[in-house]
Amino acid sequence: MRLLPAFLAVAIAGCATVRQPELGGPVPEPAPLPAPAARTENLAIAGLLDGARADAAAGRLANAAASLERALRIEPRNPRLWQELARVRLKQGDYAQAESTAARSNSWAGSDRGRRCGTLARRE
Repeated sequence: MRLLPAFLAVAIAGCATVRQPELGGPVPEPAPLPAPAARTENLAIAGLLDGARADAAAGRLANAAASLERALRIEPRNPRLWQELARVRLKQGDYAQAESTAARSNSWAGSDRGRRCGTLARRE
């Protein structure tokens, strides 16, 4: 009875042998890699951005800023995150911080006009 588990283990291990290619024979081509998918935004970033937008719409500006700052720790070169943080800072009335954050967004956006912040309204 004690030999039955050992026998089964040896029998199963024998089934798991790897077939070696014949020497001098054709080498099989590796399977082609799948085409890379279009770059999608990190799911964590998307979740934090959605939460920040919902918080900002509900007037919870401190929570929105905290979510955006957390997202920026994950992906600091994302101009959309900097742009959203600039909008939150503007709503908070922190105009100097909003302006510098918008400038940082523009620096990461480069020449992509679609990602650049527009002119921020100045406090009169």
